[in-house]
Amino acid sequence: MNQNNPRNPLMAAVMSMVLPGFGQLYNGHLNRGILLFISICLCSVPMILWVTLHLPASFTLPMVILNVVTSLGLWLYGIVDAYRSAKCLSEYTLKSWQVPAMYLATFLISVFMILPILTNYVRQHQMESFHIPSGSMEPSVMRGDVLFADKSYNCHACRDSVNRGDIAVFVYPNNRTRYYIKRVVGLPGDRIRLEGQQVFVNGKSLGDKTVQDGEHLLISEQTPTTTYQVKWAAENAFTKQELTVPQGEVFVLGDNRSASNDSRKFGTVPIRDVVGQASQVWLSIGEDGLRWDRLGLVLQ
Repeated sequence: MNQNNPRNPLMAAVMSMVLPGFGQLYNGHLNRGILLFISICLCSVPMILWVTLHLPASFTLPMVILNVVTSLGLWLYGIVDAYRSAKCLSEYTLKSWQVPAMYLATFLISVFMILPILTNYVRQHQMESFHIPSGSMEPSVMRGDVLFADKSYNCHACRDSVNRGDIAVFVYPNNRTRYYIKRVVGLPGDRIRLEGQQVFVNGKSLGDKTVQDGEHLLISEQTPTTTYQVKWAAENAFTKQELTVPQGEVFVLGDNRSASNDSRKFGTVPIRDVVGQASQVWLSIGEDGLRWDRLGLVLQ
């Protein structure tokens, strides 16, 4: 083996582009490379998760943007640092661990084990983003919204974690490969009565105020925890329906009551199938382009 193995600055930069900290390993800076990789992993996934779930809603979007910018800044710093360091290593003796097999193993473990495990854990148990393809939850959630859903919301260790009025993401009963988003209207044991354009829970109407808006009626509904608007087609005739929500299940309705496939059609939803609570819109694109007024909107 040759004693002098000068580092190639371009190679170091490209390796850092491919994987944060990879160029530092190529330059023999093991600790710096590990620190960069860990820092970017923490900023890009767990830090965004913590911000989304724990900071006041008004801070969420700016802090998420700040975290993304910080992650990209660290990645760019790593590329520049690797390039500059390599230029100074025209006289370099390879360390014992600097062999092709180590580089390959590091890349494979990082890309196919560490990052997927971290990302999948967050998506399965903590937070996930969802794109809304339909208008069944308008006016609360619009077609084209991309929102955060808190997936720690309905944890098995939590009691009474699902509340009336929550916007829930759940497994669609008729196709378990799909997720639906609706509002929880009835909890286990609740007596639900649907009559006209009114919803009664345990004998009490949820409706508070009705406003005519063009071809639609906007009805304000109230629960103990939230107030929201639902939309009806003004000429819509709603078939009368009455039921008691079974134990371990919830009754869900779309806020766009005249254009929603919900518990009126597919029945109640097992609580165990509720996978998250929609919390905040982080991007919204409609037919007219980006909806600036919805960025960072906290969902009620």
